[in-house]
Amino acid sequence: MNFRKILFSIMSIAILGLILSCGKNAISEIKTEDLLKNIDNSSYVIIDTRRDSLYNGFKDKNAKRGGHIKNAIQFTAAWLNYIEDGKFETYAAGKGITKDKTLVIYDTDNESLNSVAGEFAARGYKVKTYKDFVNYANDEKNPMESFPNFQYSVSPQWVNSVLKGEKPETYTNDKFMLFEVSWGPLEKSKGYAQHITGAYHFDTDWIENGPVWNLSDPKVIEANLLKNGITKDKTIILYSAENQLAAYRVFWALKWAGVTDVRVLDGNLTTWMDAGFHTETKVNTPTPETNFGGTIPGDPSITISTPAEAMEMQKNGLKLISNRSWDEYTGKVSGYDYIPGKGEPQGAIWGFAGTDSSNVADYYDPDGTLRNPNEIFALWKTQNINKGDKLAFYCGTGWRATVPWFMTIMAGWKNTYIYDGGWNAWQMDSKFPVQKGAPNNMQKPDSKNDYGAGTKKKGASCKA
Repeated sequence: MNFRKILFSIMSIAILGLILSCGKNAISEIKTEDLLKNIDNSSYVIIDTRRDSLYNGFKDKNAKRGGHIKNAIQFTAAWLNYIEDGKFETYAAGKGITKDKTLVIYDTDNESLNSVAGEFAARGYKVKTYKDFVNYANDEKNPMESFPNFQYSVSPQWVNSVLKGEKPETYTNDKFMLFEVSWGPLEKSKGYAQHITGAYHFDTDWIENGPVWNLSDPKVIEANLLKNGITKDKTIILYSAENQLAAYRVFWALKWAGVTDVRVLDGNLTTWMDAGFHTETKVNTPTPETNFGGTIPGDPSITISTPAEAMEMQKNGLKLISNRSWDEYTGKVSGYDYIPGKGEPQGAIWGFAGTDSSNVADYYDPDGTLRNPNEIFALWKTQNINKGDKLAFYCGTGWRATVPWFMTIMAGWKNTYIYDGGWNAWQMDSKFPVQKGAPNNMQKPDSKNDYGAGTKKKGASCKA
Protein backbone atom coordinates (compact mmCIF):
# COMPACT_ATOMS: atom_id res chain seq x y z
CA MET A 1 0.00 0.00 0.00
CA ASN A 2 1.55 3.37 -1.01
CA PHE A 3 1.43 6.58 1.03
CA ARG A 4 -1.58 7.97 -0.84
CA LYS A 5 -3.55 4.81 -0.05
CA ILE A 6 -2.63 5.14 3.61
CA LEU A 7 -3.71 8.78 3.55
CA PHE A 8 -7.07 7.88 2.00
CA SER A 9 -7.59 5.15 4.56
CA ILE A 10 -6.94 7.56 7.44
CA MET A 11 -9.18 10.19 5.85
CA SER A 12 -11.97 7.66 5.36
CA ILE A 13 -11.92 6.51 8.98
CA ALA A 14 -11.79 10.07 10.29
CA ILE A 15 -14.57 11.40 8.08
CA LEU A 16 -16.86 8.42 8.55
CA GLY A 17 -16.30 8.61 12.29
CA LEU A 18 -17.33 12.25 12.22
CA ILE A 19 -20.50 11.41 10.32
CA LEU A 20 -21.47 8.67 12.74
CA SER A 21 -20.76 10.81 15.78
CA CYS A 22 -22.81 13.70 14.42
CA GLY A 23 -25.63 11.38 13.41
CA LYS A 24 -26.55 13.33 10.27
CA ASN A 25 -26.49 12.63 6.55
CA ALA A 26 -25.56 9.02 7.09
CA ILE A 27 -24.34 7.22 3.99
CA SER A 28 -26.60 4.49 2.66
CA GLU A 29 -25.96 1.87 0.01
CA ILE A 30 -27.86 1.64 -3.26
CA LYS A 31 -28.43 -1.61 -5.15
CA THR A 32 -28.32 -2.11 -8.90
CA GLU A 33 -32.11 -2.24 -9.31
CA ASP A 34 -32.60 1.17 -7.68
CA LEU A 35 -29.62 2.62 -9.52
CA LEU A 36 -31.09 1.61 -12.87
CA LYS A 37 -34.46 3.09 -11.93
CA ASN A 38 -32.80 6.45 -11.32
CA ILE A 39 -30.09 6.43 -13.98
CA ASP A 40 -31.89 9.17 -15.96
CA ASN A 41 -33.33 10.93 -12.92
CA SER A 42 -32.17 14.58 -12.95
CA SER A 43 -32.33 14.72 -9.16
CA TYR A 44 -29.59 12.05 -8.97
CA VAL A 45 -25.91 12.59 -9.74
CA ILE A 46 -23.91 9.44 -10.45
CA ILE A 47 -20.25 9.98 -9.57
CA ASP A 48 -17.30 7.84 -10.68
CA THR A 49 -14.31 8.28 -8.36
CA ARG A 50 -11.90 5.98 -10.23
CA ARG A 51 -8.90 7.15 -12.27
CA ASP A 52 -9.45 8.66 -15.71
CA SER A 53 -8.39 5.67 -17.79
CA LEU A 54 -11.08 3.45 -16.26
CA TYR A 55 -13.74 6.13 -16.71
CA ASN A 56 -12.62 6.69 -20.31
CA GLY A 57 -12.86 3.07 -21.41
CA PHE A 58 -10.19 0.78 -20.01
CA LYS A 59 -11.54 -2.24 -18.13
CA ASP A 60 -11.49 -2.34 -14.38
CA LYS A 61 -10.15 -5.48 -12.71
CA ASN A 62 -12.40 -8.50 -13.46
CA ALA A 63 -14.77 -6.36 -15.56
CA LYS A 64 -15.73 -7.52 -19.06
CA ARG A 65 -16.56 -4.01 -20.21
CA GLY A 66 -14.66 -0.77 -19.76
CA GLY A 67 -15.92 2.76 -19.26
CA HIS A 68 -18.42 4.24 -16.85
CA ILE A 69 -22.06 3.95 -15.87
CA LYS A 70 -24.32 5.90 -18.21
CA ASN A 71 -24.55 9.61 -17.27
CA ALA A 72 -21.84 9.31 -14.62
CA ILE A 73 -19.61 12.31 -14.02
CA GLN A 74 -16.14 12.26 -12.47
CA PHE A 75 -14.89 13.28 -9.06
CA THR A 76 -11.65 11.36 -8.66
CA ALA A 77 -10.56 10.48 -5.15
CA ALA A 78 -7.08 11.94 -5.69
CA TRP A 79 -8.58 15.43 -6.00
CA LEU A 80 -9.20 15.54 -2.26
CA ASN A 81 -5.47 16.24 -1.92
CA TYR A 82 -5.83 19.48 -3.87
CA ILE A 83 -9.21 21.17 -3.38
CA GLU A 84 -9.22 23.89 -0.74
CA ASP A 85 -11.92 23.55 1.91
CA GLY A 86 -13.41 26.95 1.18
CA LYS A 87 -13.78 26.20 -2.54
CA PHE A 88 -15.00 22.62 -2.33
CA GLU A 89 -18.72 23.27 -2.66
CA THR A 90 -18.32 25.84 -5.44
CA TYR A 91 -16.10 23.45 -7.35
CA ALA A 92 -18.58 20.59 -6.87
CA ALA A 93 -21.47 22.80 -8.00
CA GLY A 94 -19.61 23.47 -11.25
CA LYS A 95 -19.98 19.76 -11.96
CA GLY A 96 -23.68 19.74 -11.09
CA ILE A 97 -23.14 18.35 -7.59
CA THR A 98 -25.44 20.23 -5.23
CA LYS A 99 -27.06 19.48 -1.86
CA ASP A 100 -30.58 19.23 -3.27
CA LYS A 101 -29.56 16.16 -5.30
CA THR A 102 -28.89 12.58 -4.30
CA LEU A 103 -25.30 11.56 -4.99
CA VAL A 104 -24.61 7.98 -6.05
CA ILE A 105 -20.88 7.42 -5.69
CA TYR A 106 -19.10 4.32 -6.97
CA ASP A 107 -15.59 2.89 -7.13
CA THR A 108 -13.98 -0.53 -7.05
CA ASP A 109 -11.52 0.67 -4.41
CA ASN A 110 -13.38 0.90 -1.11
CA GLU A 111 -10.86 3.29 0.46
CA SER A 112 -11.27 5.79 -2.37
CA LEU A 113 -15.03 5.32 -2.35
CA ASN A 114 -15.25 5.91 1.40
CA SER A 115 -13.00 8.96 1.20
CA VAL A 116 -15.11 10.78 -1.37
CA ALA A 117 -18.46 9.62 0.01
CA GLY A 118 -17.41 10.62 3.52
CA GLU A 119 -16.22 14.04 2.38
CA PHE A 120 -19.54 14.86 0.72
CA ALA A 121 -21.65 13.42 3.54
CA ALA A 122 -19.71 15.38 6.15
CA ARG A 123 -20.52 18.54 4.24
CA GLY A 124 -24.26 17.85 4.28
CA TYR A 125 -24.81 16.21 0.89
CA LYS A 126 -27.21 13.30 0.45
CA VAL A 127 -24.96 10.35 -0.34
CA LYS A 128 -25.47 6.77 -1.45
CA THR A 129 -22.65 4.40 -2.34
CA TYR A 130 -22.72 1.77 -5.06
CA LYS A 131 -20.34 -1.15 -4.52
CA ASP A 132 -21.24 -3.58 -7.29
CA PHE A 133 -19.72 -1.92 -10.35
CA VAL A 134 -17.91 -5.00 -11.68
CA ASN A 135 -21.10 -7.07 -11.75
CA TYR A 136 -22.88 -4.09 -13.30
CA ALA A 137 -20.25 -3.92 -16.06
CA ASN A 138 -20.44 -7.66 -16.65
CA ASP A 139 -24.18 -7.54 -17.38
CA GLU A 140 -24.55 -6.46 -21.01
CA LYS A 141 -28.05 -5.13 -20.34
CA ASN A 142 -26.76 -2.40 -18.05
CA PRO A 143 -26.02 0.88 -19.92
CA MET A 144 -22.41 2.05 -20.00
CA GLU A 145 -20.47 4.71 -21.88
CA SER A 146 -16.87 5.15 -23.01
CA PHE A 147 -14.81 7.18 -25.46
CA PRO A 148 -14.14 5.46 -28.82
CA ASN A 149 -10.37 6.11 -28.71
CA PHE A 150 -9.86 5.90 -24.95
CA GLN A 151 -6.60 4.01 -25.51
CA TYR A 152 -4.69 7.17 -26.46
CA SER A 153 -4.66 8.39 -22.84
CA VAL A 154 -2.95 5.90 -20.53
CA SER A 155 -2.47 5.59 -16.79
CA PRO A 156 0.80 5.14 -14.88
CA GLN A 157 -0.32 1.57 -14.19
CA TRP A 158 -0.65 0.87 -17.92
CA VAL A 159 2.77 2.36 -18.71
CA ASN A 160 4.40 0.42 -15.89
CA SER A 161 2.88 -2.80 -17.18
CA VAL A 162 4.40 -2.20 -20.62
CA LEU A 163 7.78 -1.40 -19.08
CA LYS A 164 7.63 -4.73 -17.23
CA GLY A 165 7.16 -6.60 -20.50
CA GLU A 166 3.47 -7.33 -19.99
CA LYS A 167 0.57 -6.96 -22.41
CA PRO A 168 -1.93 -4.56 -20.83
CA GLU A 169 -5.25 -3.91 -22.52
CA THR A 170 -5.00 -2.43 -26.07
CA TYR A 171 -1.23 -3.07 -26.28
CA THR A 172 -0.54 -5.75 -28.90
CA ASN A 173 2.95 -4.71 -29.98
CA ASP A 174 6.34 -6.13 -29.08
CA LYS A 175 8.26 -2.88 -29.72
CA PHE A 176 7.83 0.31 -27.73
CA MET A 177 9.70 3.43 -26.68
CA LEU A 178 8.98 5.81 -23.81
CA PHE A 179 9.92 9.49 -24.14
CA GLU A 180 10.02 12.44 -21.75
CA VAL A 181 9.04 15.38 -23.99
CA SER A 182 10.24 18.95 -23.50
CA TRP A 183 11.89 21.76 -25.40
CA GLY A 184 15.65 21.78 -25.76
CA PRO A 185 18.55 19.35 -26.06
CA LEU A 186 19.04 16.61 -23.52
CA GLU A 187 21.90 18.32 -21.69
CA LYS A 188 19.70 21.37 -20.98
CA SER A 189 16.45 19.53 -20.23
CA LYS A 190 15.23 20.07 -16.69
CA GLY A 191 12.40 17.62 -17.32
CA TYR A 192 14.84 14.80 -18.07
CA ALA A 193 17.01 15.40 -15.00
CA GLN A 194 14.76 12.96 -13.15
CA HIS A 195 12.65 10.76 -15.40
CA ILE A 196 10.62 7.57 -15.57
CA THR A 197 12.94 4.58 -15.54
CA GLY A 198 13.82 3.63 -19.11
CA ALA A 199 12.63 6.87 -20.71
CA TYR A 200 14.46 8.70 -23.48
CA HIS A 201 14.40 12.45 -24.07
CA PHE A 202 12.41 13.97 -26.94
CA ASP A 203 13.35 17.52 -27.92
CA THR A 204 10.36 19.31 -29.49
CA ASP A 205 12.79 20.99 -31.90
CA TRP A 206 12.92 17.64 -33.68
CA ILE A 207 9.46 18.26 -35.15
CA GLU A 208 9.11 22.06 -35.40
CA ASN A 209 11.19 25.16 -36.08
CA GLY A 210 11.13 28.93 -35.78
CA PRO A 211 10.27 31.63 -36.42
CA VAL A 212 6.69 30.44 -37.05
CA TRP A 213 7.15 27.17 -35.12
CA ASN A 214 5.21 25.14 -37.64
CA LEU A 215 6.07 21.53 -38.34
CA SER A 216 9.48 21.16 -39.97
CA ASP A 217 10.10 19.76 -43.43
CA PRO A 218 9.04 16.08 -43.56
CA LYS A 219 12.58 15.00 -44.46
CA VAL A 220 13.99 16.80 -41.43
CA ILE A 221 11.41 15.21 -39.15
CA GLU A 222 12.06 11.76 -40.61
CA ALA A 223 15.81 12.12 -40.05
CA ASN A 224 15.26 13.19 -36.44
CA LEU A 225 12.82 10.38 -35.71
CA LEU A 226 15.09 7.74 -37.18
CA LYS A 227 18.12 9.11 -35.32
CA ASN A 228 16.16 8.57 -32.11
CA GLY A 229 14.84 5.11 -32.91
CA ILE A 230 11.26 6.01 -33.85
CA THR A 231 9.55 4.09 -36.64
CA LYS A 232 5.97 3.79 -37.83
CA ASP A 233 5.40 0.36 -36.29
CA LYS A 234 6.67 1.02 -32.75
CA THR A 235 4.36 1.96 -29.89
CA ILE A 236 5.50 5.40 -28.75
CA ILE A 237 4.55 6.48 -25.21
CA LEU A 238 4.94 10.16 -24.36
CA TYR A 239 4.87 12.18 -21.16
CA SER A 240 6.12 15.55 -19.91
CA ALA A 241 7.64 16.06 -16.50
CA GLU A 242 5.51 19.11 -15.69
CA ASN A 243 3.78 20.87 -18.59
CA GLN A 244 1.94 18.23 -20.62
CA LEU A 245 1.55 20.55 -23.62
CA ALA A 246 4.83 19.30 -25.07
CA ALA A 247 3.68 15.66 -24.97
CA TYR A 248 0.34 16.43 -26.64
CA ARG A 249 2.09 18.52 -29.31
CA VAL A 250 4.37 15.60 -30.16
CA PHE A 251 1.43 13.14 -30.08
CA TRP A 252 -0.20 15.19 -32.84
CA ALA A 253 3.06 15.46 -34.79
CA LEU A 254 3.69 11.71 -34.65
CA LYS A 255 0.13 10.93 -35.77
CA TRP A 256 0.67 13.38 -38.63
CA ALA A 257 3.94 11.64 -39.45
CA GLY A 258 2.20 8.28 -39.57
CA VAL A 259 3.22 6.48 -36.37
CA THR A 260 0.43 3.95 -35.90
CA ASP A 261 0.32 3.61 -32.11
CA VAL A 262 0.99 6.69 -29.97
CA ARG A 263 -0.02 7.11 -26.31
CA VAL A 264 0.18 9.94 -23.79
CA LEU A 265 0.55 9.43 -20.03
CA ASP A 266 -2.41 11.10 -18.35
CA GLY A 267 -0.77 13.56 -15.98
CA ASN A 268 2.94 14.16 -15.48
CA LEU A 269 5.93 12.93 -13.50
CA THR A 270 4.20 13.70 -10.19
CA THR A 271 1.28 11.51 -11.29
CA TRP A 272 3.75 8.69 -11.96
CA MET A 273 5.50 9.10 -8.63
CA ASP A 274 2.24 9.37 -6.67
CA ALA A 275 1.28 6.00 -8.15
CA GLY A 276 4.38 4.57 -6.46
CA PHE A 277 6.53 3.93 -9.52
CA HIS A 278 10.27 4.42 -10.00
CA THR A 279 12.36 7.17 -11.56
CA GLU A 280 16.02 7.46 -12.46
CA THR A 281 18.59 10.09 -13.38
CA LYS A 282 20.82 8.20 -15.79
CA VAL A 283 20.79 9.07 -19.48
CA ASN A 284 19.24 6.54 -21.86
CA THR A 285 20.42 6.70 -25.46
CA PRO A 286 18.15 5.27 -28.19
CA THR A 287 19.41 3.03 -30.96
CA PRO A 288 18.98 4.73 -34.37
CA GLU A 289 16.86 3.19 -37.11
CA THR A 290 17.31 3.39 -40.89
CA ASN A 291 13.78 2.87 -42.23
CA PHE A 292 10.68 4.68 -40.90
CA GLY A 293 8.38 2.19 -42.60
CA GLY A 294 6.24 4.69 -44.49
CA THR A 295 6.14 8.08 -46.14
CA ILE A 296 6.00 11.17 -43.94
CA PRO A 297 3.47 12.69 -43.55
CA GLY A 298 1.31 9.63 -43.12
CA ASP A 299 -1.81 11.63 -42.19
CA PRO A 300 -1.55 15.23 -43.45
CA SER A 301 -5.33 15.65 -43.15
CA ILE A 302 -5.12 16.61 -39.46
CA THR A 303 -3.23 19.84 -40.03
CA ILE A 304 -3.89 23.25 -41.58
CA SER A 305 -0.52 24.88 -42.15
CA THR A 306 -1.08 28.44 -43.29
CA PRO A 307 -3.36 31.42 -42.57
CA ALA A 308 -4.43 31.45 -46.23
CA GLU A 309 -5.56 27.84 -46.03
CA ALA A 310 -7.41 28.46 -42.77
CA MET A 311 -9.17 31.55 -44.13
CA GLU A 312 -10.24 29.71 -47.28
CA MET A 313 -11.68 26.86 -45.21
CA GLN A 314 -13.57 29.39 -43.08
CA LYS A 315 -15.56 30.24 -46.20
CA ASN A 316 -16.76 26.62 -46.23
CA GLY A 317 -17.85 26.52 -42.62
CA LEU A 318 -14.62 25.93 -40.71
CA LYS A 319 -14.67 27.34 -37.16
CA LEU A 320 -11.35 28.66 -35.87
CA ILE A 321 -11.14 27.87 -32.15
CA SER A 322 -8.74 29.94 -30.06
CA ASN A 323 -7.12 28.18 -27.13
CA ARG A 324 -5.28 31.27 -25.99
CA SER A 325 -5.79 32.99 -22.66
CA TRP A 326 -8.66 35.48 -22.37
CA ASP A 327 -6.27 38.45 -22.39
CA GLU A 328 -4.70 37.16 -25.59
CA TYR A 329 -8.09 36.50 -27.15
CA THR A 330 -9.34 40.00 -26.39
CA GLY A 331 -6.15 41.64 -27.64
CA LYS A 332 -4.82 42.98 -24.34
CA VAL A 333 -1.53 41.10 -24.74
CA SER A 334 0.18 39.15 -27.50
CA GLY A 335 1.22 36.45 -25.04
CA TYR A 336 4.80 36.18 -26.32
CA ASP A 337 7.83 38.44 -26.21
CA TYR A 338 8.64 37.51 -29.82
CA ILE A 339 5.11 38.08 -31.21
CA PRO A 340 4.39 41.81 -31.58
CA GLY A 341 0.82 41.64 -32.90
CA LYS A 342 -2.23 41.58 -30.62
CA GLY A 343 -5.66 40.21 -31.45
CA GLU A 344 -7.06 37.12 -33.14
CA PRO A 345 -7.90 35.90 -36.64
CA GLN A 346 -11.21 37.37 -37.76
CA GLY A 347 -14.08 35.13 -36.68
CA ALA A 348 -12.14 33.24 -34.02
CA ILE A 349 -14.22 31.63 -31.26
CA TRP A 350 -12.81 31.33 -27.75
CA GLY A 351 -12.50 27.67 -26.81
CA PHE A 352 -11.26 28.05 -23.20
CA ALA A 353 -7.61 27.91 -22.26
CA GLY A 354 -5.58 28.94 -19.23
CA THR A 355 -4.09 31.80 -17.30
CA ASP A 356 -1.45 32.76 -19.87
CA SER A 357 0.46 31.45 -22.88
CA SER A 358 2.16 28.72 -20.85
CA ASN A 359 -0.87 26.59 -19.95
CA VAL A 360 -4.42 25.40 -20.61
CA ALA A 361 -5.48 25.12 -16.97
CA ASP A 362 -9.17 24.94 -17.93
CA TYR A 363 -8.45 21.51 -19.43
CA TYR A 364 -6.89 19.88 -16.36
CA ASP A 365 -8.27 18.37 -13.18
CA PRO A 366 -6.97 19.36 -9.71
CA ASP A 367 -4.33 16.62 -9.74
CA GLY A 368 -2.94 17.65 -13.14
CA THR A 369 -4.60 14.89 -15.14
CA LEU A 370 -6.73 15.58 -18.19
CA ARG A 371 -10.20 16.91 -17.48
CA ASN A 372 -13.24 14.85 -18.46
CA PRO A 373 -13.80 15.65 -22.17
CA ASN A 374 -17.57 15.68 -21.61
CA GLU A 375 -17.16 18.69 -19.32
CA ILE A 376 -15.19 20.52 -22.01
CA PHE A 377 -17.74 19.64 -24.68
CA ALA A 378 -20.49 21.11 -22.48
CA LEU A 379 -18.49 24.33 -22.18
CA TRP A 380 -17.97 24.42 -25.92
CA LYS A 381 -21.72 24.26 -26.55
CA THR A 382 -22.08 27.60 -24.80
CA GLN A 383 -19.69 28.95 -27.46
CA ASN A 384 -21.54 27.23 -30.33
CA ILE A 385 -18.76 24.68 -30.78
CA ASN A 386 -20.44 21.36 -31.48
CA LYS A 387 -19.71 17.81 -32.48
CA GLY A 388 -20.09 17.57 -36.25
CA ASP A 389 -18.69 21.06 -36.89
CA LYS A 390 -15.47 21.51 -38.82
CA LEU A 391 -13.10 22.72 -36.11
CA ALA A 392 -9.53 23.98 -36.30
CA PHE A 393 -7.86 24.55 -32.94
CA TYR A 394 -4.99 26.99 -32.65
CA CYS A 395 -3.04 29.05 -30.13
CA GLY A 396 0.08 31.17 -30.42
CA THR A 397 2.47 28.64 -31.92
CA GLY A 398 0.70 25.28 -31.64
CA TRP A 399 1.24 23.62 -28.27
CA ARG A 400 -1.90 24.57 -26.37
CA ALA A 401 -4.23 23.74 -29.26
CA THR A 402 -3.22 20.09 -29.25
CA VAL A 403 -4.94 19.41 -25.90
CA PRO A 404 -8.51 20.18 -27.07
CA TRP A 405 -7.76 18.50 -30.39
CA PHE A 406 -6.59 15.40 -28.48
CA MET A 407 -9.92 15.33 -26.65
CA THR A 408 -11.89 15.37 -29.90
CA ILE A 409 -9.80 12.54 -31.30
CA MET A 410 -10.23 10.47 -28.13
CA ALA A 411 -13.99 11.07 -28.36
CA GLY A 412 -14.10 10.01 -32.02
CA TRP A 413 -15.02 13.40 -33.49
CA LYS A 414 -14.48 13.87 -37.21
CA ASN A 415 -13.23 16.92 -39.15
CA THR A 416 -11.07 18.41 -36.40
CA TYR A 417 -7.69 19.92 -37.16
CA ILE A 418 -4.75 21.84 -35.76
CA TYR A 419 -4.22 25.18 -37.48
CA ASP A 420 -0.47 24.97 -37.06
CA GLY A 421 0.46 28.54 -37.97
CA GLY A 422 -1.65 29.93 -35.15
CA TRP A 423 -1.76 33.58 -34.24
CA ASN A 424 1.99 33.89 -34.83
CA ALA A 425 1.75 33.21 -38.56
CA TRP A 426 -1.50 35.19 -38.91
CA GLN A 427 -0.10 38.41 -37.43
CA MET A 428 2.98 38.31 -39.65
CA ASP A 429 1.03 39.53 -42.70
CA SER A 430 -1.37 42.49 -42.55
CA LYS A 431 -3.51 41.06 -45.37
CA PHE A 432 -5.10 38.64 -42.92
CA PRO A 433 -8.06 40.26 -41.09
CA VAL A 434 -7.80 40.68 -37.32
CA GLN A 435 -10.42 40.98 -34.59
CA LYS A 436 -9.75 42.75 -31.31
CA GLY A 437 -11.91 42.56 -28.22
CA ALA A 438 -14.50 39.91 -27.39
CA PRO A 439 -17.25 39.71 -30.04
CA ASN A 440 -20.47 41.47 -29.01
CA ASN A 441 -18.76 42.60 -25.78
CA MET A 442 -19.01 39.05 -24.49
CA GLN A 443 -17.82 38.52 -20.91
CA LYS A 444 -15.30 35.80 -20.16
CA PRO A 445 -17.18 32.47 -19.88
CA ASP A 446 -16.84 30.49 -16.66
CA SER A 447 -14.69 27.39 -17.11
CA LYS A 448 -16.10 25.95 -13.85
CA ASN A 449 -12.63 24.87 -12.92
CA ASP A 450 -10.30 26.69 -10.51
CA TYR A 451 -7.81 23.88 -10.18
CA GLY A 452 -6.13 23.26 -13.50
CA ALA A 453 -2.83 24.49 -12.11
CA GLY A 454 -2.72 21.46 -9.80
CA THR A 455 -1.50 22.88 -6.46
CA LYS A 456 -1.60 20.48 -3.55
CA LYS A 457 -2.98 21.51 -0.20
CA LYS A 458 -0.30 21.84 2.44
CA GLY A 459 0.13 18.53 4.19
CA ALA A 460 -2.24 16.76 1.81
CA SER A 461 0.18 13.94 1.04
CA CYS A 462 3.62 12.61 1.77
CA LYS A 463 5.00 14.81 -1.02
CA ALA A 464 3.57 18.08 0.33
